[in-house]
Amino acid sequence: MTTPAAAAAYLADHLAQVAGRRWAVYNPHNRPEDELPTIFGFNNGGCPGWLLGCLIAEDGTKLGGHVCSHECYMPHDLGVLEGSRPDRHERFRQHYPDGYRMEFVGYDAVRGHPRLMAAIELARKAKS
Repeated sequence: MTTPAAAAAYLADHLAQVAGRRWAVYNPHNRPEDELPTIFGFNNGGCPGWLLGCLIAEDGTKLGGHVCSHECYMPHDLGVLEGSRPDRHERFRQHYPDGYRMEFVGYDAVRGHPRLMAAIELARKAKS
């Protein structure tokens, strides 16, 4: 277990390291980015120190998840930021071989994000 001061320092260092990074894009055919399907990373809540980051394609396919201690770690840990988690992008490229773009949605914005909510609804329908 770490102290609150150490956790805050670690978070500040992490934020400095990822500052200015864009959301990742895989675009092998050089299409306009707004035409690429989106893979959403989002904070699905939890309890302090145990927040569930989720990945879902806009077609409703679940593509992974990760437990994070703070929402600010999620974009990196889920592979949403450019240059992060190449292992995850192998799976993303299998799902969308013609390209995709990433987007992160924070917990407070999830319910108000119509495209993410549509993807979640597609996943619910596929499950039933």
